[in-house]
Amino acid sequence: MLREVDPRLLWKAAYNFGWKGMLSVERHKRRVKRGEYFPPFLYISIINSCNLRCQGCWVEVAAPTRQIEAEDMDRLISDAKRHGNSFFGILGGEPFMHPQLLDILAAHPDCYFQIFTNGQLITDEVAKELRRIGNATPLISIEGSEGISDVRRGRDNVLSHTMTGLKNCINNKLLTGVATSVCRSNLDDLVNEKWLREMIKLGVHYVWYHTYRPVGPDACPELALSPEQVLRVRKFVVEMRAKLPLILVDAYWDDRGEALCPMATGISHHISPYGDIEPCPIIQFATDTIHNGQGIYDTLTGSEFIKDFRETAAQATQGCIVLERPDLVQKLVEKHGARDTTGRLTGLEEVQAMQPRQSQHNPGNEIPEEHWAYRFAKKNWFFGFGAYT
Repeated sequence: MLREVDPRLLWKAAYNFGWKGMLSVERHKRRVKRGEYFPPFLYISIINSCNLRCQGCWVEVAAPTRQIEAEDMDRLISDAKRHGNSFFGILGGEPFMHPQLLDILAAHPDCYFQIFTNGQLITDEVAKELRRIGNATPLISIEGSEGISDVRRGRDNVLSHTMTGLKNCINNKLLTGVATSVCRSNLDDLVNEKWLREMIKLGVHYVWYHTYRPVGPDACPELALSPEQVLRVRKFVVEMRAKLPLILVDAYWDDRGEALCPMATGISHHISPYGDIEPCPIIQFATDTIHNGQGIYDTLTGSEFIKDFRETAAQATQGCIVLERPDLVQKLVEKHGARDTTGRLTGLEEVQAMQPRQSQHNPGNEIPEEHWAYRFAKKNWFFGFGAYT
């Protein structure tokens, strides 16, 4: 990173994300002691549209375009900043289909943004503008080899187009990451040292392994990993962290290898393209919205639906409540009279059709972090925050 990233961009990441992000988590800890929950990291889906049609996608990407306008994003981010937040995950659909995305980034130079993207719309000109703005890292999704990518993403020649966007980012000295949703069809291709070394050779700086969540109207449960395969991914990540010059990200385990859910711990929640405030991206129900005139801080800290969801999830499992206890999801939605925010109005039917399955929570099979830096960071800034006690 020191050799390959524009130094100005690296400084922005270190200060806006690293230092200020750490302070944001410290504020979160103090709020939790008062029984007040406002997540230090917000994830915002700014548009529902996408140029791909991925297996298992829960976003209504083919519906008429809905997006959060730049003025609403400005109010949302500004209110969160007043309470110490500086980091925002930007999702879609495909975020680069939002016509005001770059304007939104430029309006908040004191923040840092991680953009979850398929990379296909990142031209050399777009990458140059990202470098000029300086406060965003593209996290580009790669879902396997050429053939597997085409099947997973629902289009032809997906990998080659994605790799062009990835190279544009690297050539313009951006801090660049790669993400993959690990499932049965790409497990062997992507969860191996050879592939990570190929990413290092290309100039990728970090990799984020998600595990596939079978939700939505076309859930493809046959792609979901078995408990043994989830453990295989966890073991691989821990080993590679101690071996390769590459940052490896995960969001489902603490420093001791005990499972956690970021939503249940209160460290993050999600905002949909409609402005609905949801517990997490795959739970598409809400009672609250950013359009109520109250501000995101007051709305989130006062939401009984989010509070009940967070507490019920933590009591039920340290894994994913959607996968393990879809019955509880249904009960919470009905209890609070939550709106279906899928855009297709079939959310409750989809939950009712789900078969319970094990997620990352696998008691007795914990794999602690081996590398001191990951142990230290997770112990201090990404852990359970008392949710499971």
